[in-house]
Order: sequence, then structure tokens, then C-alpha cells
Amino acid sequence: MTDDTSFTLHRGSRPLLVSVPHAGREIPPTLADRYVPRALHVEDTDWHLDRLYDFVRELGASLLVPRYSRYVVDLNRPPDNTPMYPGVNNTELCPTRFFTGEPLYREGQAPTPEEVQLRVGRYWRPYHDALAGELQRLRTEHGHVVLFDAHSIKSELPWLFEGTLPALNLGTADGTACAPSLRDALTAVMASQQVHSHVTDGRFKGGHITRRYGQPAQGVHAVQLEMCWRCYIEESTPAEWHALRAGEITPLLRKLVDTMLDWKPA
Repeated sequence: MTDDTSFTLHRGSRPLLVSVPHAGREIPPTLADRYVPRALHVEDTDWHLDRLYDFVRELGASLLVPRYSRYVVDLNRPPDNTPMYPGVNNTELCPTRFFTGEPLYREGQAPTPEEVQLRVGRYWRPYHDALAGELQRLRTEHGHVVLFDAHSIKSELPWLFEGTLPALNLGTADGTACAPSLRDALTAVMASQQVHSHVTDGRFKGGHITRRYGQPAQGVHAVQLEMCWRCYIEESTPAEWHALRAGEITPLLRKLVDTMLDWKPA
């Protein structure tokens, strides 16, 4: 176990790293007064994902969990702040708006470009150094590695997307971030049940982590799962753990994880 000031890494023994880059909830005290009061509730967190996916450790997978909120810096955005989805509303490397579109910061308190780069060095870089290092360790040991970037989101957010999202949104950067056989195997797992709606490479195709680290030709296969909150928590603020829903979705998540663990490149 590695416990940095900005993340916790559980090192597993099998070729799978699970990353939950938006599960962090803290805002450093030195920054707190610059946000509007509402922001201190960090409503756009991927709530309780570290708890939901904790089972991967007993299966032998690695698990990487950040400490700080995406409101400080978004670990799933590129350091040059290139929009992930051109032509629609996006949140930035250091977000300045809630997912509903309203400002996160008090007037005149949003970070300058210079401060954004300081936050990259202090919070973003250590997480990515740990992620890259763990991928290299596992690939060296096993010959390949799967990176599972786990996310969750409210089902309806008109500022970001139209309508209601499918419950499960698998992203593989349109098939470029992993081998076709892994993409097909995970899609088949989702299609094996009728309770939770699902799509592959729909509105969410994978963010920076999936696109940057997914290099199938080099033995690194990356996938992202954007799961709606309604699958396991109450869609409220603060989002409350729903034991029944979490218990119902966990077997499907375990099947997805087992598929990643058992899969081998051709």
C-alpha cells in the first residue's frame, strides 16, 4: 500500500489497475474561501466509488484512489486543458463551473493559468506518476495490463448532455484504447442482463486517462465505465449510499472485473 498525501494506491498481483479519479472529496483549506459555499459540498463527486469497488483488492487487482476533489484539479483531463468532447459543454482541467453550469468560484477568485499549472504539479502529476508506474509494473510482470477507469454521474445533467443517460456507459475511445476482443467481452457482459440499460462508446467514450494510457500495441488496454448514480446511490446532495441498489449492481461489476482479469490478448 502506498499512501501519498494526494492519493492511496493498493498494489495488487494481477494484471488489472482500477482507477477512480473523481472519488476524492477534499478541498484544501487554503483554497476553500475562494469557492462559493455550495461548492464545498463537492456535489459533482463520483460518490462512494472507492467503497463500491473496494472488492477488487480481494480479487488481486490494484486500486488507485485520490484524496482531493475534481474541483481542485480534474485528474481525467489533459494537462494542456484540451476539451474532451468538442462542440458541447465541457468542464476544464481546473473546473470553474458545476455540472449544472453555475460558477464554482466567487467573483474574481477562479485560478489563473499559472495557478492551474501549480495545481497540476501538486495534485495532478503525482496521481499520474503513480498510475503510469503501476501500469508499467504490472505490464512488466504479466506481459499486458488492463486499466479500468471507473466513474459515476447523475442520470440527467442538461448542461452536459441531453436526456437521461443509460445506466452503464462503456468507453474505449471508439475501440482505439483496448483490443477489440476485450471491448466485445465487456459489452457482452452488459448485454447478458436486462435490468441496467447500457451503451458502448456513446456520449462518454473515455476521458484523458483512457485515451492517454490505452495503448493496445504496447500491451496496455484501457476502458472507462461511466455508471449512473441511480445504480447504487440516491441521486441527491449529498449523495447517500443505497445498500439495496449497491448490492444489486455489485455482481455485475464483479463480472466485468472478472472478465478483465481473465482476459488475455490474442
